[in-house]
Amino acid sequence: MAEGVRFYMDQHIPAAVTQGLRQRGVDVQTAQEADRCGIPDPDQLQFATVEGRVMVTFDPDYLALHASGVQHAGIAWCQQRKYTVSGLLHALLLVHAVLTSDDMRNHVEYL
Repeated sequence: MAEGVRFYMDQHIPAAVTQGLRQRGVDVQTAQEADRCGIPDPDQLQFATVEGRVMVTFDPDYLALHASGVQHAGIAWCQQRKYTVSGLLHALLLVHAVLTSDDMRNHVEYL
């Protein structure tokens, strides 16, 4: 059976989204908790991949990394102002509910 999606939050994702996911039992780590704020994007994505976590980000540079063929555990991407905190929380809960870590491997989920 495939493992559930675990998330790695880019430093710009609101803390309230992380808190909401955790309150619902979702495994989440943040760049702040990992002491990785300001680390270059390729290194962030590699860290998330080694940890088996889907990168949650607003940064379009991750889309370019994906397009270049970089292997990763998954990217959940949306434009920064597309959602309210509640909207982003619900979009990520949906990803968690319907996709597995296998589904997300080398996949971008556009939120």
